[in-house]
Amino acid sequence: MDPPEKSPTSGIPANRPPTSSGLTIGEEDAIWETNSDSNRIGSVSSRSDRRYSSSASTSSASNRDVSPGSNGRRTRPSVTSISSSLPTVRELREKRQSSFTSLSSDLSSARKPSDGTVVSSKKVLTNFEKVAARNPEVESRRLIKLSKCNTEHIRQRGVYDRLLAWADSDCRRIKNRIFGLLSKRFRRPPLPSTAELISLAQHYYPARADLKVHVCDFGPGRAERTEISLGQVEEVWQGKPDWVDVRWIHAPLGLGLTHSSVEDIFLHDGKPGREFENGGRSGWPFLETEVLNIRSHKNFQEMRDVYLILRQMTELEGELNDCSFKNDENSSLQSDIQWRAGHLSTTANYWNLASSDMPWQLTEGLSMGLKGPMEGLQPIARYIDEQALSSHPFYRDCHMVRNPFRCFHRSDGFLLTLSPMAGVNFLDTKLRRHLSEPIKTIFDNENASAPGYVFSAFADSGTDTWHKRTVEWFLTYLITEVGVTPHPMRQGYNAPGIETAYQAVIQDLKRRRHAPWRKDETVKLVRDYLSCVDELTTVKSILQKKVELFKGMQQDVRRFDSEDNRARKPVDNPRGESAHERVKWALAMAKDQHDCFERLLLDTKQSMEALFQLRSIEQNELAIVGDSQNKAILLFTGVTIIFLPLSFFTSYYGMNLSSITDHPKDESYFWKVCGTFAFFIVLIVTLGAFRHRLKHLWRGGRPVQPQYNMV
Repeated sequence: MDPPEKSPTSGIPANRPPTSSGLTIGEEDAIWETNSDSNRIGSVSSRSDRRYSSSASTSSASNRDVSPGSNGRRTRPSVTSISSSLPTVRELREKRQSSFTSLSSDLSSARKPSDGTVVSSKKVLTNFEKVAARNPEVESRRLIKLSKCNTEHIRQRGVYDRLLAWADSDCRRIKNRIFGLLSKRFRRPPLPSTAELISLAQHYYPARADLKVHVCDFGPGRAERTEISLGQVEEVWQGKPDWVDVRWIHAPLGLGLTHSSVEDIFLHDGKPGREFENGGRSGWPFLETEVLNIRSHKNFQEMRDVYLILRQMTELEGELNDCSFKNDENSSLQSDIQWRAGHLSTTANYWNLASSDMPWQLTEGLSMGLKGPMEGLQPIARYIDEQALSSHPFYRDCHMVRNPFRCFHRSDGFLLTLSPMAGVNFLDTKLRRHLSEPIKTIFDNENASAPGYVFSAFADSGTDTWHKRTVEWFLTYLITEVGVTPHPMRQGYNAPGIETAYQAVIQDLKRRRHAPWRKDETVKLVRDYLSCVDELTTVKSILQKKVELFKGMQQDVRRFDSEDNRARKPVDNPRGESAHERVKWALAMAKDQHDCFERLLLDTKQSMEALFQLRSIEQNELAIVGDSQNKAILLFTGVTIIFLPLSFFTSYYGMNLSSITDHPKDESYFWKVCGTFAFFIVLIVTLGAFRHRLKHLWRGGRPVQPQYNMV
């Protein structure tokens, strides 16, 4: 074999790859040595008073030739001879510009189907505007759809305000009846029309057949997404085009009758895929997790108000029940739901089916591991909890909710995901803007929705970047992406995460703990502590479940790889990110989050115990101070008990009204006047003592009894 061609300047092979400056390694070494020698020559000539130069002791390893008559000195090379063989500054600039141009072209073509690489987890979750830009046409269509939805939401919001005013006036019935006779302001406002109430119910809780379902197809170098209604869902999982490797169907359904029927029909129409024996649970080899997402506090309250107020109006039941499956084109969905409702001894009416759309608060139990449609969210109170997280400035007017995310896959390349999740998964500085968008358009916003981002990640390349073009690989990618949310990683941590927010909340609680004692302040502080402890405990439990899920998935993914190796099935893209790498990354993320919340929970409990000890010491000091005051009051009370009756009787029997001339009043007049004043004084004191309870009854603020939604 011929030796590689040498560079004439440095003796380095000429075919070495260029460096970041556009030069080969040999050229850069030559320039570096020349610059070093020039600096040394200049330094020696400028210090001519020195007798010996130190250049011999610091000679470069690349040039160790010593002439015989130099007395140990290194022979200085000729700068002119070396610089003549090097490129000029203009040539260096042109080379650098050409290298930058080629680098830009490589980056622009990185998402083409010809590139077989897939971005790592860290790069996938990091989205800067200069790297990932929206398609103008897609963005234009999204904005048009968003504008229409906002217009409709504003119109329905007006109907909601009128309905809420009507419902709240019913609670103040006594006050309105009394003052309504004097002013129209206190009269009960009119109820919106039946058509408006039906439209309001369908706006917040669409009819089951009209729910929007997203169908995403992935193939080599190609991906398409369509939007259909749930009334057409059976048709899309019967078959797929030849070019499609995986068809992903996402339906916004929570645990309930419709969820159970859709899941059962989907699995009945095809053979299930590989079983996740360790990631699933016993007898249920499918993956599910619980997703935390951020919702608007106002929208969450509106959903509860509409559900609880309209559900009590029996005059709307008939029309709402008729429109539940009015546009249903499925062959067996409606009949399966009716059969399932009879089997579970319940009714498949409008509100029982729509209740699965309700997000779960952090304090309303866990949704992972539920075994049937009757185990969904049962008690629904009208007023939602005040979260400690919302006290952070960034999360003000926000509410963190939980939603189940369940996945069902088949061996023929179909994946069905069911989740009513409609909140924000990715945190950034535009959180307020994301929360203001209608929940119908949240899937289209890849900067807010994790499922929407998963589709956009492969919208241009399709399955070309997949390590394996299988439904199991895509399912692993999807659930690891969704399972680690919410987080601000995708936008480069430009917003505080929930861990950082809770740390700030706990620090504020500690600061309030050392504040001077004030009336009712300790009770409020303890309530805030308990609310924070409840939230941290729930989040920690959810993260613990996720850690167990990812650990089980690790074993399943290893088993899948072993089976493929034994069957000699090659991977489709060796440079792509494998399922094992995805699960390993997600497990590390979940562990870090779990450990962080575990430390926060321990810190909060210790701080609350310190608060109790501090308040106990303060109460002891106040008791010592109050003991001397009690003795003084006791002495004063004793004197009053002795002299009050004496003063009363002496005053009463000392009256001599009859001796007053021209004065017809007698003792009866005394009792009429003094008795009346005494009665009103006792009445005023009684009203003042029970003012809080009377005020509560006056406003009609009866305690809200939890209403159970039996699905």
